[in-house]
Amino acid sequence: MKRHLSATCAAMALTVLCGGALAHPLDGLSKEEIAEVVTIMKSDDRISDEARFPLIELKEPEKADVLAWKEGDEGPRAATVHVISGDETYKAEVDLVSGEISDFGAIGGQHMVLLEEFIGAMDLALSDENFVAALAKRDLEPGDVFCLPLTAGSFDMEAEAGQRLMKVPCYVNPTGSNFYAKPIEGLYAVVDLAGKSVVEVIDNGVVPVPQDAWGYMEEEVEARTGALRPESNPATLRQEGDPNFTIDGSMVNWDIWRFRWRVDKRPGVVLSNIEVNDRDDWRSVLYQAHLSEVFVPYMDPDEGWYWRTYMDSGEYGFGIFLSPLRAGVDCPSYARFLPATVHDDLGNPIEIPDALCIFERNIGDPVWRHYEIFAQSEEQSVPAEGRPASELVVRSASQVGNYDYLIDYVFEQNGRIRVMVGATGLDAVKGVASTSMEDATAEQETRYGTLIVPNLVAPNHDHFFNFRLDFDIDGQDNVFMRTGLVKGDMPDGVPRRSMWVTEAKMPKTEMEARYRVNPATPAMYHIMNMGRKIGVGHAPGYMILPQNSVAYSPLDTENDPPAKRNAYIDYTFWNTPYVASERYAGGEYAFQSDGSDTLAEWVKQDRSIDNTDIVTWYTMGFHHVPQMEDWPVMSTMWKGITLKPYNFFPHNPALTVRLPK
Repeated sequence: MKRHLSATCAAMALTVLCGGALAHPLDGLSKEEIAEVVTIMKSDDRISDEARFPLIELKEPEKADVLAWKEGDEGPRAATVHVISGDETYKAEVDLVSGEISDFGAIGGQHMVLLEEFIGAMDLALSDENFVAALAKRDLEPGDVFCLPLTAGSFDMEAEAGQRLMKVPCYVNPTGSNFYAKPIEGLYAVVDLAGKSVVEVIDNGVVPVPQDAWGYMEEEVEARTGALRPESNPATLRQEGDPNFTIDGSMVNWDIWRFRWRVDKRPGVVLSNIEVNDRDDWRSVLYQAHLSEVFVPYMDPDEGWYWRTYMDSGEYGFGIFLSPLRAGVDCPSYARFLPATVHDDLGNPIEIPDALCIFERNIGDPVWRHYEIFAQSEEQSVPAEGRPASELVVRSASQVGNYDYLIDYVFEQNGRIRVMVGATGLDAVKGVASTSMEDATAEQETRYGTLIVPNLVAPNHDHFFNFRLDFDIDGQDNVFMRTGLVKGDMPDGVPRRSMWVTEAKMPKTEMEARYRVNPATPAMYHIMNMGRKIGVGHAPGYMILPQNSVAYSPLDTENDPPAKRNAYIDYTFWNTPYVASERYAGGEYAFQSDGSDTLAEWVKQDRSIDNTDIVTWYTMGFHHVPQMEDWPVMSTMWKGITLKPYNFFPHNPALTVRLPK
């Protein structure tokens, strides 16, 4: 195997990539490495030439090895692989340096959705005689429709045992840009992907199909509305000269920041080794940050809707569904666009062009300013002193079904980082008989959603996003702290009757370190390094400011299976000791999971988080009660958090920003 690998690398002049001599241990797998993984796996007798690969991703080395790595070291390079061969599905680890396969065994759950499973489920539905007959009742033929296979969730039912289920609703073929405008409501096929069969056809009766195409392209909008807005002079972002950031391999360096990036199939963009320059001292803030899971449950108990409880990252994948970004729309035209390397079902490496964009922007605000009234005189007017705020944005956009999700990591000159999610795209819609709220059927049909246009209801739903934030504040020995604002005792003789004081509490174990943010009990939440002193003697830390991202739900995370699989929605903050295998709050295998391998279960071990390597998990989200303004395409809604230095710097780090020339 070693001789085979060396020959391949030499022939392809890929010693660096294959041997890992210059690749950073946290760099994503290259095209050549992905191809080599498949070659090595197929050299095993258990893996056929027709094998399918649901997952090929970097196997991260031990954290200590990564932190000890130096430029020029021959670092470890390995991949985690899920592979389907015949009737068996395996998990293995492939060492790209030695060419050896290890930890080869049965997969521990159900793998992510394959592209061919999407297509196969649609074909199975449209070739089923009962489904075709149901279409005929609606004066439709298979060629008149397209179908959207959807993950069916898991409900702890005996009928699910031994099956790999998707449910398949369909739509009348679009006559314009909107593929979701004409749902064929009340008709669904239940498909077992493992058995390659239609298990059941659900037909709850004919519902009128909307007639309007509801396109959103410019010419379609103009035809519908009669006229577009008058042409205007656009207010655009621009940058003169070269960018102020550099990209060297996976390393991005800008202003006081440097970090590494890669793309994984499941979480999408992964940022690692995030460091900040404090007076020529590169200090660690985060070892890694990435999306952990996305949960989108719909609130309609209808037979065709109750199961729509998607885990968009774990079931589908934010990385594989990255969509090319458009200059001048998604990102400024001067942005640097970068491709993402992923793989198809056969394990062939593929490149998604323009999957990321990185750009600077002046947001038109001051990073700081002060106007001094006492400096003014009759002879002299002293202008306000201040500095313009610039920031660096790392952006990607994943299209999962009808939704588009933008993920931004925004680095600021004052030491802050914003983690932002922008939700746009199209509402999922349900066909109904009502064309107006005055119709007799409207009250019942809008009980769980909103009539947004004739014959279409958009059901209520949630969007939850969990982020895994592996803080390393000046090293790995960190603590988590909640500093509450509580009523203080007033000394005698002071006319004031009330003030607030801070009260710090440091949880010692996982179960103590779960928090719900409540505006009625204001508090600060921060990660600190108690073993180091900064400035006048403070322990350095970073705060997590929830901003507009807090969302709780009355969903029952103990008894309702979809909520149990995503019980991280119960708390905004979770904290665990660092464990390399605990990457996803919804567990390693999300497809038809039972919730037993999730963040909410891990913390029941109640492990110590006292002065150790801590991972903070943050759940953000919003409840979506749709409205007419959401159709036919939604305006982007942004939710996010700010990571803010807390006694991390000895003074305002933006003090050294220069005035523009």
